[in-house]
Amino acid sequence: MRLLNRCMGGVLLVAALSHAALAADEPAPLSLSWQKNMLTISGAHLPGGPLKIHYIEAYCRPGSTDRDWRETTIQHETQQIDAAKDGSRLQLQCRLADGVIVQHDIRALADNIDFQITATNPTQKPSLAYWAQPCLRVDRFTGRNQKTYLDKGFVFYNGQLTRMPTSDWATKARYVPGQVWAPRHVDRNDVNPRPLNDTVPSNGLIGCFSADESMILATAFEPYQELFQGVIVCLHSDFRIGGLKPGETKQIRGKIYILKNDIGELLRRYRKDFPEHHKPSGNKQ
Repeated sequence: MRLLNRCMGGVLLVAALSHAALAADEPAPLSLSWQKNMLTISGAHLPGGPLKIHYIEAYCRPGSTDRDWRETTIQHETQQIDAAKDGSRLQLQCRLADGVIVQHDIRALADNIDFQITATNPTQKPSLAYWAQPCLRVDRFTGRNQKTYLDKGFVFYNGQLTRMPTSDWATKARYVPGQVWAPRHVDRNDVNPRPLNDTVPSNGLIGCFSADESMILATAFEPYQELFQGVIVCLHSDFRIGGLKPGETKQIRGKIYILKNDIGELLRRYRKDFPEHHKPSGNKQ
C-alpha cells in the first residue's frame, strides 16, 4: 500500500509539474486601458511593448471616396463608462453630433481582444453614420516606421496570405498614399478617400508580422466597411453601421488577434469567429 501511495504521489507530482510547465509557455494575459481617445493593450509578451489604438478615430458619412475628409466625419465624443480593476474589461460610450449613441464593450482575453458594439439612434431623424474607424497603430509591433513598415502588412487574396504592397497596388486618389480594400457589398463611393484597390480580398482580415516575425497581429469586424493600410503606421478594419433609422439599433462585433506566427491557427480562429466572411471572392470588380 505504501508503495502504491508513493507511486500515486509521484504521478501527481509529475502531472503538476507538467501543468506548470505548460502554463509557463502560455502568453501572459492581456489588459486594457483607455485615456484621451487612445485604447492601450498591454501584455508582457507583446513585441515592442503596449499596442495603441485611436478608438474611435472617426465616424463617417457615405459619399466619402472623393470628398474633403472634414465633410465626411461626424463629430463625436467618447467617454469611459466602466473599467475592471484588472484591465480585463472596458466599457466606452460614443455620442455622435446627430444624436446616435454607440456603446463599446471591450474585453481582454488570453490572446485576443473582443469587441461587442451597439449603435442606437434614439432620435426622430435618420442618421448617416455609415462606418467608423478604429486606428490600430503597429509601429512598435513591427519595429518599423512609416517609410519601412509596409512589407510587414498583409491581406488575403484567393485564400492566400499576400504581403503588402500587393501586385495590384493602387496609387491615385484624392489623398495619397495608403490603400483601401472593400468587400463586394460596399458602395465604392462610400469608402476612405485613399487609393482604392480593385481586388476584393478573400476575407475580412488585415494584419502584420512582428519585427522578428515570431508573432502576428490581425483584426476583423462584422460587418466591415473596408480594410485600410494607413498613413501613420496603422492598419484598419473599419466597421460598418450602414446608417440608422429613427429608433433603430444595430450590433457589431470585432476581434484583434495577437498570436504566434501560425497562419493556419489564425484562419481557424477567424473562421470560427466570423463565419459570415467566408464566401468565394478575390477577383477584380
